[in-house]
Amino acid sequence: MDYPSKVLSKAVEEISGLPGIGKKSALRLALHLLRQPASQGISLGTSIQNLVTEIKYCKECHNFSDSEVCDICSDQKRNDDLICIVEDVRDVMAIENTGKFRGKYLVLGGKISPMEGIGPSQLRIGSIEKKLNNGFVKELIFALSATMEGDTTAYYIYKKFKTFPVVFSSIARGISVGDELEYADEISLGRSITNRTVYNEAG
Repeated sequence: MDYPSKVLSKAVEEISGLPGIGKKSALRLALHLLRQPASQGISLGTSIQNLVTEIKYCKECHNFSDSEVCDICSDQKRNDDLICIVEDVRDVMAIENTGKFRGKYLVLGGKISPMEGIGPSQLRIGSIEKKLNNGFVKELIFALSATMEGDTTAYYIYKKFKTFPVVFSSIARGISVGDELEYADEISLGRSITNRTVYNEAG
């Protein structure tokens, strides 16, 4: 498609690089921004710039944060002895929206998937050992997707750390097999956290 402006063309190209947005949708968004007050587009641009330059990863759990330690990890009212292991930051958001969990988290940054070339060394499994060595943790909760990759990841972590004096548990299967955690409704996810089961090698 030919554009009447190189600036517009560049904007459409950049917007269409976002997931799920094609060239036509990108053009509609760009034209929408041009019809708004200039201050709105500038504010959007500033927000995106801040997103990529100022956001941090919590040094304790690897959640997104505005400071070195996120609000959850720094909250004295949360339980230090209860650690929920998730794949992605979006899973933390999903569980927090249930209001059923008052422990803390550890974001792995993915799951073991040989087909995608992702092994244990590419995940933040070493952070689990660091937390276990502190001696405060009494229970590790696996809140991983109900997929073969999620089960493989949980099993690997269990085998690696099963000699530590902690309880391993897994969220109840109120989440359908094959489902990603972030797409679960809040009621089902809340019940899965509350009714978690003891994890063992049989799953």
